[in-house]
Amino acid sequence: MAQLQNPELENMVDDYYEMANFDENPFDGDELPADIKEDSFESDLEDDFNQSKPKTDISAMDARNGKDIQGIPWERLNFTRDRYRETRLNQYRNYENLYRPRKEIEKECKQVEKGHNFYDFQFNTRLVKSTVVHFQLRNLLWATSKHDVYLMQNYSVMHWSSLLRRGKEVLNVARPIVPILKYPGSASQTLSRVQISTMSVQDNLIVAGGFHGELICKYLNQPVVAFCKKITDENSITNAVDIFYNSNGLLRVMTANNDAQVRVFDAGNFACLNHFVFPWSVNNTSVSPDGKMLAVLGDSAECLVADVQSGKVLGNLKGHLDYSFSSAWHPDGRILATGNQDTTCRLWDIRNLSKSLAVLKGRMGAIRAIRFTSDGRFMAMAEPADFVHVFDTQSDYVTGQEIDLFGEIAGISFSPDTEALFVGIADQTYGSLLEFNRRRYNGYSDSL
Repeated sequence: MAQLQNPELENMVDDYYEMANFDENPFDGDELPADIKEDSFESDLEDDFNQSKPKTDISAMDARNGKDIQGIPWERLNFTRDRYRETRLNQYRNYENLYRPRKEIEKECKQVEKGHNFYDFQFNTRLVKSTVVHFQLRNLLWATSKHDVYLMQNYSVMHWSSLLRRGKEVLNVARPIVPILKYPGSASQTLSRVQISTMSVQDNLIVAGGFHGELICKYLNQPVVAFCKKITDENSITNAVDIFYNSNGLLRVMTANNDAQVRVFDAGNFACLNHFVFPWSVNNTSVSPDGKMLAVLGDSAECLVADVQSGKVLGNLKGHLDYSFSSAWHPDGRILATGNQDTTCRLWDIRNLSKSLAVLKGRMGAIRAIRFTSDGRFMAMAEPADFVHVFDTQSDYVTGQEIDLFGEIAGISFSPDTEALFVGIADQTYGSLLEFNRRRYNGYSDSL
């Protein structure tokens, strides 16, 4: 993958969009709280933000009354929302590593009936806002319940409570990070000013990867970092981290790096148990629900399925036209979804890998994040900016919802109970965390 970080991201966004300028002060004096007003990389955040709803936050009631869900004051701008959307669609240039003809791919894609509403807008807050270190990596937001969301904000991992509507810093990586808990064989080391490129939160554990090959592990119920180390000799960016249970039910941590290696760590003492070498930089990995198979995606048009224990390649997935950066397994373990810079997500039946089962296309850009609900009913995929697509798997992915936003998407996450979908927007002015709630047709109601 390209070794670019945040300054290049900002230049790329400006170049791709030729974005129109919103009002310098669009809120007529309604300012953000002082402790999040500055977009500084130094973390000086208070433990808890103001609990009162600031005027920049948007509720479902506000949206029903005609307010934009991101708080963009279209009525005071020189263009309408529809006109601005048309401009962005016309001017957007998708980033490509492999320049291959893409016209034929349209013929493979499923015709999706859009316009469905599986998840309804519930709340948007700017008390926490996502940031992105590398423009190709967008796994920077995780929900551990419908009330608990973790996201990357500059040099801090923040926790957002959608119940209390309060943010709190749970990990600061600007200051020296000293692992307090020492484990035999783990070889922890002190780190400082880590630029977090990817993260995962599960089973009381935060795992974060850094731009220079760092790995940081912290238990949610402990104030200190349990383990941190630079795991590569070449400062190769940590592109993806995963927390999973192996086939024996033991918790493991997996990393994917630009040095073409996948490493497996014990989640108890953080000793490195195994490492596998592949032919190209590994951008993403995901482990099947039974803990036996591993999806490996990277700087190649081909994706691989390998054995988790040995790293032996079990199958090659051919069909994508560019590098891949996202993958997810359906909870039943039979379907693997892979997202690619060719603007498509391919679905693979693990029982027959000779050809993809279906191809789903984005609106304008690469597919950089994919998630399934825990019950397998819905799959969401996110483009680098503006669009999140939700598909009903029971309809064979032919019915969908298109969530239309403005801004770079830092990550998406369903809550484990499937009741909420969270979207992180990285934008200097309108950066925020959006919450959508699952529509229930047997008595759905908003909880404001």
